Amino acid sequence: MKKLSDELLIETYFKAKKLNLSQEFISLMESEIRRRSIACQYKNAILTRST
Repeated sequence: MKKLSDELLIETYFKAKKLNLSQEFISLMESEIRRRSIACQYKNAILTRST
């Protein structure tokens, strides 16, 4: 995950959601997005939900 740019991570996250990929993979990306403190203004609610 550390090799992905922030932009690519966000794009991958939303593509994975759209394609209904495994929840484990999506959760891994959500954790990395939170770790990096990436702000995704118009879709922020998805990324800030508690785990």
